[in-house]
Amino acid sequence: MDQFLLQSCWWIPCYGLVGAVLTLPWSTGMVRRTGPRPAAYFNVLMTLVAFVHGMLAFQAVLGQEPKALILHWFKAADLDLSLALEISPVSLGAAQLVTGMSLLAQIFAIGYMEKDWALARFFALMGFFEAAMSGLALSDSLFLSYALLEMLTLSTYLLVGFWYAQPLVVTAARDAFLTKRVGDVLLLMGVVALANLAGSLNFPDLYEWSETAHLSPTVATLLGLALIAGPTGKCAQFPLHLWLDEAMEGPNPASILRNSVVVACGAYVLVKLQPILVLSPVASTVLVGLGTMTAIGASLVALAQIDIKRALAHSTSAYLGLVFIAVGTQWTNVAFYILFAHAIAKALLFMSTGAIIVTTSTQDITEMGGLWSRMPATTTAYLVGAAGLVGLLPLGGFWALREGINIYWYDSPWLVAILLLVNTLTAINLTRVFRLVFLGPPQMKTRRAPEVPWLMAVPLVSLSVTTLLVPLMLQQLYLLPDLDYINWVTVLLIALSGGIGCLIGANLRLSRVWVRPIQAPLKFVQDLLSYDFYVQRLYEVTVVWSVSTLSRLSAWFDRYVLDGFVNLVGFASILGGESLKYSISGQSQFYLLTILIGISVFGALLAFLTR
Repeated sequence: MDQFLLQSCWWIPCYGLVGAVLTLPWSTGMVRRTGPRPAAYFNVLMTLVAFVHGMLAFQAVLGQEPKALILHWFKAADLDLSLALEISPVSLGAAQLVTGMSLLAQIFAIGYMEKDWALARFFALMGFFEAAMSGLALSDSLFLSYALLEMLTLSTYLLVGFWYAQPLVVTAARDAFLTKRVGDVLLLMGVVALANLAGSLNFPDLYEWSETAHLSPTVATLLGLALIAGPTGKCAQFPLHLWLDEAMEGPNPASILRNSVVVACGAYVLVKLQPILVLSPVASTVLVGLGTMTAIGASLVALAQIDIKRALAHSTSAYLGLVFIAVGTQWTNVAFYILFAHAIAKALLFMSTGAIIVTTSTQDITEMGGLWSRMPATTTAYLVGAAGLVGLLPLGGFWALREGINIYWYDSPWLVAILLLVNTLTAINLTRVFRLVFLGPPQMKTRRAPEVPWLMAVPLVSLSVTTLLVPLMLQQLYLLPDLDYINWVTVLLIALSGGIGCLIGANLRLSRVWVRPIQAPLKFVQDLLSYDFYVQRLYEVTVVWSVSTLSRLSAWFDRYVLDGFVNLVGFASILGGESLKYSISGQSQFYLLTILIGISVFGALLAFLTR
């Protein structure tokens, strides 16, 4: 039985696609009498089957060596494009995380989007979304991973633009798609180059090749930069980070997955590429630099956001920046710790955010207040998610930070400072949001805000319990250290960083009336952070202006130079034809004489040239 479960693991991504196909009669409008809910039930059922299959396979593979499932998709000469899957505790654990989060998000979505006329279409896209993510978790081939990343990009575009009747949503979907495409195109260049250099795109073959590869510094640098471009876009890292903020215009259930496991999929591919990135010290340095800039910058930008989803989305970029630092310093175990703890805690935060939005019909935190007494389950979920994210002992975020600080303590103390700074800034931001949303007097839109219905409360409470049980999961997997090996200085630093952040956030002067400060320095700082250091405007005056100018020059050259030359040739042909028509006599001997003279002139010219 165990062998059958492991050999059929390739079905786990297919369940999501089957669920998406089963929703087609409702999403296309072929079935109207029953309403769109059966489509949601079919999709939830297939996700549940995928979760159970993955759970049984995960239990069967524990303690065993990784196995490979290889399907030769295209083979010609030396080219072998294989669909390779890795069956190991890590890959199946990642698939479990994806299907579990997707199951809770879909149950939550039934209640959140209960009155949406396109509910069936949303669940079709969610099934497509889930298939791409679970396929990435099991993929053992860079070729398959790239194809699934493209599938993920398309899914993001469709889900962000789900409410396509709103102009802002259309703009957000377009920007998210184009931003990711920049990274995907560069990644494709790296994939093609790597296929030529290594001869295979399966990760085991690439690892074997990288141990003996001898590349020039230039080739290694260009290859490394191309390979990290795709994950940079997927993980919303600088300078391809603006899309995640705009993607918050999409439905909240999709944002739950986008900020927890979707960005983690890009980081997961980056972790798989780490043995190849070691060939280029420049690429490793760039990873650390990008991660540092994004971790600190996004944590600061989050402090100035008044949209509750955007305030949390920027912290997603910050924590993925810590993952980039871990991969750049070749400590992939730290990256896995952060990804696991962040995914569960951030999903819970966004789920509680969705509960707030659906009851208050607003995302502006300055219009909220006093929700703690009206929405106790949501308040508890937010507090548990925040505690799991900022590293409150003994929750998952604490063990992730503890692992990173222990590793960087002697070799890179400045990275320890970055970890603690990001933790402090995140605690300030989450405390600020909690005060404005849950504390204080009720506002106009929160006076009659009830607790969410059971379809939303069940996944909310379930994920809260799961967040509290993360330390137990880590212990069952033997990932927690013994008490004798715990550095209590590290524990104290993490507790102090989170405590200081909470104290600062609790004592910040917050006013719902005067959103913008009157003092010029504070106003400048707030504008600088709220507009994301003016990166978008910088793009407009550099990249957008350059592309626009080049397109206008190209249009002018095409219209007046190329078209002008073609029109000149056409005019000359018309003029020549009109002129020659008057020389037509109808006498064949005259035509023969003309041909003879032409051949004679051509022959004389050839004789002259050959001489």
